Amino acid sequence: MSLQGKVLIAQGGGPTAVINQSLAGAVLEARKYPQVTRIYGALNGVSGIINENFLDLTQETEHNLEMVANTSSSALKSTRDKPNEDYCMKMFEVMKAHDIRYFFYIGGNDSSDTVRIVSEEAKKEGYDFRAVHIPKTIDNDLMVNDHTPGFGSAARFVAQAFMGANLDNRSLPGVYIGVVMGRHAGFLTAAAAMAQQFPDDGPHLIYVPERPFRTEQFLTDVKNVYDKYGRCIIAVSEGIADEKGNPIITKFADQV
Repeated sequence: MSLQGKVLIAQGGGPTAVINQSLAGAVLEARKYPQVTRIYGALNGVSGIINENFLDLTQETEHNLEMVANTSSSALKSTRDKPNEDYCMKMFEVMKAHDIRYFFYIGGNDSSDTVRIVSEEAKKEGYDFRAVHIPKTIDNDLMVNDHTPGFGSAARFVAQAFMGANLDNRSLPGVYIGVVMGRHAGFLTAAAAMAQQFPDDGPHLIYVPERPFRTEQFLTDVKNVYDKYGRCIIAVSEGIADEKGNPIITKFADQV
């Protein structure tokens, strides 16, 4: 960090069990550099930047930061705002007015795109500025990543949930369908099988958005499993779609 100025950190998107680890790490590391004159946290993500709703973290004790790091959810609160170029330009103007030279945004795909747009705007303006994306997404769908912070803890939760469902289903046999988050990525849904111990443990069937969902094949699969085990546990991603890319959920929306 050779550039002198202030640091701004924000959290975006859905909270995870470990997102505050990234926050605390960024604050503690930034404080090691004498070039950093102030460290701010933006409340409610990018909307907090627009509204200049900042929390001064410069003098926060290491003890408090470590306590925050071990706490789930987003300590700075989050937002579902998806900034376009105009939104990002407003963010940049606020950061420039406050002499923000380092911007760390903790989040997923939308957050990484926000970092890109703000960084490009700074280059156009000739403003010396560093924008850094800190990966965080339970979907594990960021490019050039093996796994992202947030995925591991969420995957463990999904595996444990299906382990419990499997035991219940073994006692009271039937067809159980568990819908798992992950609009376009099936990593979390696939994690449902992580706690399997025996050949007949569920989930017996897993459906991810990377493969087309065919209703007739699904019904055949369920019947075959039920005939074999007398029960069937299914893990299905919320984002499954047919061969044409139409989300399955929209086909049944009018029936709910």
